[in-house]
Amino acid sequence: MIIALSDQDYQQLWQEMLCSNISPHTDPADTIWKFPHQLGTGYKRTIQLRGMRIEIHNYNLHDDLSVQFQPTGAAECEFGFQISGTRGGMHGGQNFLIWGWETGGTWEALAGEQIVKVDIHLESLSQLIDFITSDRQQLPTQLKQLIEGVTHETYEEIGTIATTMQLPLEQILHCPYHGLTRQIYLESKCLELIALQLEQLATPQKCDRSQVLKGNDIDRIHQAREILICKCDRPPSLMELARQVGLNDYKLKLGFRQVFGTTVFGYLHTYRLERSR
Repeated sequence: MIIALSDQDYQQLWQEMLCSNISPHTDPADTIWKFPHQLGTGYKRTIQLRGMRIEIHNYNLHDDLSVQFQPTGAAECEFGFQISGTRGGMHGGQNFLIWGWETGGTWEALAGEQIVKVDIHLESLSQLIDFITSDRQQLPTQLKQLIEGVTHETYEEIGTIATTMQLPLEQILHCPYHGLTRQIYLESKCLELIALQLEQLATPQKCDRSQVLKGNDIDRIHQAREILICKCDRPPSLMELARQVGLNDYKLKLGFRQVFGTTVFGYLHTYRLERSR
């Protein structure tokens, strides 16, 4: 069974949980909310730091969940780490970087497995630009163009949680400090994870035979593009789009980069801009 909600309905369930702050301390910058009992068990934790915030998701769903959200056009810069479970097209052991503008769409999460996810949100896109002051040539072309202001296309990249990332993630989840020490400690762990993820992006990945698209794969990538165009106002999630064209989500993302030179939702964002002119 899949529970399908609009973004408004989903946010309303969280509004009803505002009185459920279960934080073990009185720090107003650190809040822990019980997950809406209609959907599952667990919690969401938000830690506000200087210029960034951490969101920790830890819950189990009663049923598969699908949430349709509307485009806001808001700028976002998110480094995410899907430690376990499947949520928003990300699987346990994957990390991702999203940099650009909120384009709307659908995200899904699967029941039957514990979902643990750590997100680092920067308050301003300029913060990431300030981090990357040299050696930009090593970065993926689209990311480099965003930094240099050549393009305004949303950038999305998915990688794997490297061994070097596991310790700082554990240290965020189980931070032993309090007060100012805790704030500085968590900020340092966020910067460490951002640095490791940027290093991963800057390291050329070897291409193997499994990454080469076949003729029928390319046809399905074009089919996926047509679905996006037809449903651009209410686009399917990556997982649903992949299912509709008979590909797994990894090959769909890889295929869009190889065929169209951009991400799935980067293509959608560009199409919407061109249509509005």
